[in-house]
Amino acid sequence: MALTENKSMLSWIDEMTELMKPSEIVWIDGSEEQLEQLRKQACQSGELIKLNEEKLPGCYLHRTKPNDVARVEARTFICANSKEEAGPTNNWMEPSEAYKMLYDIARGRYAGRTMYIIPYSMGPIGSEFSKVGIELTDSIYVVLNMAIMTRMGKAVLDAFGNESNDWVRGLHATCDIDEEKRYICQFPQDNTIISVNSAYGGNVLLGKKCFALRIASYQGWKEGWMAEHMLILGLENPQGEIKYVCAAFPSACGKTNLAMLIPPEVYKSKGYKVWCVGDDISWLRIGPDGRLWAINPENGFFGVAPGTNAKSNPNALASTRKNTIFTNVAQNLDDNTVWWEGLDKNPPVNAVEWKGAHVNGPEFTAQGNKLAHPNSRFTAPAKNCPCVSSEFDSTTGVPISAIVFGGRRAKTAPLVYQSRDWNHGVFVGSTMASETTAAATGAVGVVRRDPMAMIPFCGYNMAYYWQHWIDMGEKLGDKAPKIFHVNWFRTDDEGNFVWPGFGDNLRVLDWIIKRCEGKVGAKETAIGYVPEVDDINLDGLDFTKEDLAGVLNVDTDLWKAEIPGIKEFYAKFGDKLPEKLQAELDTLEAKLAE
Repeated sequence: MALTENKSMLSWIDEMTELMKPSEIVWIDGSEEQLEQLRKQACQSGELIKLNEEKLPGCYLHRTKPNDVARVEARTFICANSKEEAGPTNNWMEPSEAYKMLYDIARGRYAGRTMYIIPYSMGPIGSEFSKVGIELTDSIYVVLNMAIMTRMGKAVLDAFGNESNDWVRGLHATCDIDEEKRYICQFPQDNTIISVNSAYGGNVLLGKKCFALRIASYQGWKEGWMAEHMLILGLENPQGEIKYVCAAFPSACGKTNLAMLIPPEVYKSKGYKVWCVGDDISWLRIGPDGRLWAINPENGFFGVAPGTNAKSNPNALASTRKNTIFTNVAQNLDDNTVWWEGLDKNPPVNAVEWKGAHVNGPEFTAQGNKLAHPNSRFTAPAKNCPCVSSEFDSTTGVPISAIVFGGRRAKTAPLVYQSRDWNHGVFVGSTMASETTAAATGAVGVVRRDPMAMIPFCGYNMAYYWQHWIDMGEKLGDKAPKIFHVNWFRTDDEGNFVWPGFGDNLRVLDWIIKRCEGKVGAKETAIGYVPEVDDINLDGLDFTKEDLAGVLNVDTDLWKAEIPGIKEFYAKFGDKLPEKLQAELDTLEAKLAE
């Protein structure tokens, strides 16, 4: 029986039922009883493996096919009405052509299978920030992951009501996991997402990047708010005051570590604390007080397992200790637990590697093999995190004092600098870049631009997106958050990282908050404001003021060499590039020439 009387929802579900021809239809009501029944069913079919109930209570292991282990940007499309609306950084397909192709692939593919109808809310149920979606899927794995990653079930529909058509349609069909017919398509103008021939989380948990960024960024543009690929953290000082920061980083730049940061002892002993509101996505609106407020639209963490350990990110590891689904990690058969590279230095002897082969772990890894896939994942409830914020379920969100952009640059960007104003900050975000490492490509130091860390996730023309940022700044006026850029990855001449990073990044966050409060000065440079050496607390750190001066240094010759790359990147957007960004580029060039 349907859980809603909303005519727009029921009409679309009828249309998709006719297309997909399921043998059975199950509405997901969100009850633990129903979810437990699905877990048992998935274990019986082999879709899930139940893990050691004493060591990992409520935890399961899942394996995807070896050809289906990550997001596929080449198969991801923005199906806007025109190529110009999708912009030069997105793959584009004409909507009617895309619908025909996708429906031809998916037609009848639920025959002999169950269609699960998942009503879910991105953001706390009933919040003005939140948006509702329906995902149709033939995968229990998807249902159980969505139960962790979103608020879902009957309560969502009860709060949503029967009148509104403002909800996102999501169709997922596992099909044959055929790489050549795999498509993840977003239709921003129709509030629709269709994913076929994948069963990997990033492509099939449609509330995540597909809705919460690609569709939501477009919605935000049209409705006057922002959907950003940003963590949200709260920094509490010894007086109990909490200031909130949003931060965007390209992959492999320490985003999750920062979101769940543990303060260094010298700060912890004084009473400083860091609270995690979100590790990946922020939805931001201007509040009644004129400030920018943010919520995390998600309800869980979809984290990369390899490299997560008790030293690198103890809070993330703790989050995985119960009610977690692990994907493509290794299974330790001796005690029915899981293992991945970087967890510790002791691969299990009696192991099943991520593809399902029984191996001797130490021998297997000694030959250069991986027991866990490099993009293996954990889906864990955010409530498991020891440092989850008390504001996590707040319907009004948290007020943002600072926005931080970051990248991985060996020599160019200093440890931290502040933009001169909002529009200069938008420029800094729009030119964000990371350098490739030898391990990744074989070519060291190739600069990859990833504006606001949104290149794979912006659901419309990025030039319009930057203009939207500029427009939001005008609305915020003097209540706009201050904008900063950080770079934890400056290296010495031997290629070693100079700044210690991890928990010590709090020292930089501390300076950022003090700048927002007007408590410390700064030195003006051609690229923005850089800290005075005495204003970053080095207590308890084996790091001299000379070392600090080195990582804060702005080398104008390197920045001059940066200009042609920015010009080349901006040229992709032609006459759509906001004039104010061109003006900021001209200003930078002039300042560097002084």
